[in-house]
Amino acid sequence: MKGLVCLLLLLETFVFVVQHQVDGGLNENEISQQLRSEDGRQNPPQTDTLRDEASTGSQQNYHLFFTDIHAALRELTATVTEQKVNIREQKGNIRELTATVTEQKTINRELTANIRALETRLREQQTFILEEMNKKNDEISNLTLSQVEELRKENRDREIAFSASLMQSGSDYIGPFTTEITLTYRNVFTNIGNAYNPITGVFTAPLKGAYMFRVSVYGRGPTAATAAIFKNGEHVVIAHDYQISSKDEDGLNSSNGVVLILEVGDVVYVRLWSGRRIFDDQNIHNTFSGFLLFPLREQA
Repeated sequence: MKGLVCLLLLLETFVFVVQHQVDGGLNENEISQQLRSEDGRQNPPQTDTLRDEASTGSQQNYHLFFTDIHAALRELTATVTEQKVNIREQKGNIRELTATVTEQKTINRELTANIRALETRLREQQTFILEEMNKKNDEISNLTLSQVEELRKENRDREIAFSASLMQSGSDYIGPFTTEITLTYRNVFTNIGNAYNPITGVFTAPLKGAYMFRVSVYGRGPTAATAAIFKNGEHVVIAHDYQISSKDEDGLNSSNGVVLILEVGDVVYVRLWSGRRIFDDQNIHNTFSGFLLFPLREQA
């Protein structure tokens, strides 16, 4: 671009000098005289016709030369003008790009500030969540410990089982009696939960549930051996055996069992029937046992 401008200035200077020399310098006569003197020095004398033709040709050459110069100058001027327009457009584009870049920088700064703010909020939220999770974990841990303790207590409450026999030592007959009697199994093997009373021979249910009970009887003939399990004064099952014999050494054996649904406070015990007799010794023939199978929920 600078080269074109310099060329244009040189051409304009050249045209100005030439026009000045033509317009303000030598006229046609002087040019003709100079041409004639020059021809006189270099060539032999010529006729007037030849001199006129030479003058006319020289003028035509000057005219063509100036015409070409002006055409070239116009083209250069148009090119320069077009380049100036392009430069202005490029400057405008540069300004627009500069404004766009500035705007993008502003947007980037805003985005960076927003990102930092979000990071700060995320850190705060993470800290809050961690604190809440720790609190929940502590609560769950405390609750779990409390639940475990309650379960242990419930399990302790559900640990219900007993087993006992009639005699603690020696041997003897029990019965016959004219009425039913409640047998007291004083030799206690197991009494988890202390629901069985060895003094009264009565089992009292500490919670609602399904319970298993068994009774075994042993006697010697000829008197039959008969005992029954009772629940709240009602006969449930019986264990009975007899033989038609007058020999005391003939043994009588029987046993029975039952699963009962008991409410809290229900009682279970064994009664010897009237006119019946059982025998026990160190071999422990007569037993009464029971245990909780599983608890039952109270109905709303």
